[in-house]
Amino acid sequence: MAINLLLITLLCILISTVVSQPGSPPFPQELINAIIVPTPSPSSSSIPPTPTPSIPQTPLVPALFVIGDSSVDCGNNNFLGTFARADHLPYGRDFDTHQPTGRFCNGRIPVDYLALRLGLPFVPSYLGQNGRVEGMIQGLNYASAGAGIIFTSGSELGQHVSFTQQVQQFTDTYQQFILSLGEQAAIDLISNSVLYISIGINDYIHYYLRNVSNVQNLYLPWSFNQFLASTLRQEIKNLYSINVMKVVVIGLAPIGCAPHYLSQYRMKDGQCVEEINDTVMEFNFVMRYMIEELREELPDSNIIFCDVFEGSMDIIKNSEHHGLNATADACCGLGEYKGFVMCLSPEMACSNASNHIWWDQFHPTDAVNAILADNVWNGLHTKMCYPMNLEEMVAFDS
Repeated sequence: MAINLLLITLLCILISTVVSQPGSPPFPQELINAIIVPTPSPSSSSIPPTPTPSIPQTPLVPALFVIGDSSVDCGNNNFLGTFARADHLPYGRDFDTHQPTGRFCNGRIPVDYLALRLGLPFVPSYLGQNGRVEGMIQGLNYASAGAGIIFTSGSELGQHVSFTQQVQQFTDTYQQFILSLGEQAAIDLISNSVLYISIGINDYIHYYLRNVSNVQNLYLPWSFNQFLASTLRQEIKNLYSINVMKVVVIGLAPIGCAPHYLSQYRMKDGQCVEEINDTVMEFNFVMRYMIEELREELPDSNIIFCDVFEGSMDIIKNSEHHGLNATADACCGLGEYKGFVMCLSPEMACSNASNHIWWDQFHPTDAVNAILADNVWNGLHTKMCYPMNLEEMVAFDS
């Protein structure tokens, strides 16, 4: 305990020195996650595991595959040399096992809830599996914290698996299915499975908003959004060429409301940073239009876009309806809005995360992930997916 507190004190002194320098960039996301040694057991005041939704007796699709960033990373970064890690408590304290898994949350991430809705087990991490086909046949998670659409986004944190690299890993998995199952069986598996893509936020957090390589003078926000969308579009077309037909593309969350930026911009009364949110909304607008074009361009494909900005703002504006009364402060962190320093140790966390929107500087709590997953599945709380939700997609193609 004494060592942990000493490390935290020294880190705070170091960080305050860095960020006080004129022109210095904001302290990077997830930079010091792995420094504190994990504590062996969660607090006795941790909330119980979230009840599971009704599970179909037989899977609705053969598998669920996941590509993305820390919003859906379930442990891939545990195997990488990076500061962007969530392999220590209090991360995972409210997960089913009450242990850290590499998920950037106190409990489950959205794809955990969606896997159950589809009648599938939690999707294992690509880097954590043993390479046997039976361990991959119901899906794999390739997501890597810090990853972006741009290859170098998040590189200051250390190693990560970029979007393009994750697509290549998925292609390698497909080739392994062909060798093990036969070509037609592999095609049937991939074409009937769901691919969930949640990426892009780090291209703002770690690239555009930090003005890396003077990018803000080279690209206005609209042009930058167009560039990201066109890159994502091409990768989806590449995936379609290897028989990926069912794709869920998740938009960007309102990071202008995240505790990190509330603290950095010294916002009053928890008001969101509108200029950041405006850029995010623009990206989601571009993505939704791009998905509509792709649906027409790619025969037999069923690609949907889910605007997590809309779903998240509904949660923020109607927080009491959802049982959430801590809308601006993170559960775990230090500084104003607990957004100045990342979640490092159990001592920094609130006793009960179930009434919080934000778990740490950037990531929502299990409670919010459950609501967002409901919206992706059937729009239970607010319509988020276009032109249909995931439940309708699965039923449409069955």
